[in-house]
Amino acid sequence: MMRLLLRALAPAGRDARLSVLMFHRVHAEADPLFPGEAHASSFDQKMGWLKRWFNVLPLAEAVAGLREGRLPSRPAVVTFDDGYADNRTVALPILLRHGLPATFFVCSGFLDGGRMWNDTVIETLRRCTAPVLDLRALGLGVHQTGAVSQRRAAIASLIGQLKYLAPAVRLRQVDAIAVCADVELPDDLMMSSVQVRELAHAGMTIGAHTVHHPILSGLPEDEASAELVEGRRRLEQIIGGPVRFFAYPNGMPGRDYSAVHVRLVRQAGFEAALTTAWGAARPGCDLYQIPRFTPWDRGCLRFGLRLANNLRQVAYATT
Repeated sequence: MMRLLLRALAPAGRDARLSVLMFHRVHAEADPLFPGEAHASSFDQKMGWLKRWFNVLPLAEAVAGLREGRLPSRPAVVTFDDGYADNRTVALPILLRHGLPATFFVCSGFLDGGRMWNDTVIETLRRCTAPVLDLRALGLGVHQTGAVSQRRAAIASLIGQLKYLAPAVRLRQVDAIAVCADVELPDDLMMSSVQVRELAHAGMTIGAHTVHHPILSGLPEDEASAELVEGRRRLEQIIGGPVRFFAYPNGMPGRDYSAVHVRLVRQAGFEAALTTAWGAARPGCDLYQIPRFTPWDRGCLRFGLRLANNLRQVAYATT
């Protein structure tokens, strides 16, 4: 039944609609701080449903199909952002078991022991032993940390306050938060260069996601261009081959990137780029603003209906 519904919404050829799914982490076990995030069991289940209902394609094949109007019915692509180590250790074995291709958009600057700024916030709150974290000296308020729900609320509040700061200012702030909490932070959250190569050697696609995951709209044009070019260059060194695709950090059109950055991505030589605007891509769409979404539902029916609803969405793109 679900296949019939999806086939009606996503036929083959010129009327095709491409679903691009986006993931970040795949934990070995459910994370109490983020119970809705993918973990091994839930991801395995979702990949089983996806294989049953969709024709899952490598990104290069899907992009060519969009360009030429020759996608199969019910086409889909699986993607991951940022470059977390569990993409290699947890997600890859599941993908291989199901025989599914995926694309991994990697921030080159956090490989080999680095840590993203938001993970500094998350892991600080995870490890904080005090019932209250007083950050008034940093202008970030006072946060209760006694219960998991309070830690979750503190994480959301801090990330919201910090997300659009200048990168250097934001980094100083998150480092100061960790000092205030007096915690020891992990240095193994992101992949190593070896793990990125292992993904490529397993037949997965490696895409670029800048060096340091900045919000491109907050950077001078030359700095934004350098993030694109250098991130790609480093990944090509690691895998010993071309990196053809890009994903915008944060990725919301008109807010996190603009037409200027679409032009920069083209000039850098990428063949296509992906956003985080919901919706399905269609032949004739802007290949440098392909929409993506994350279906978070746990149940089979709700997961399928979420995918179906996304096929009806008209994706937003910047102009």
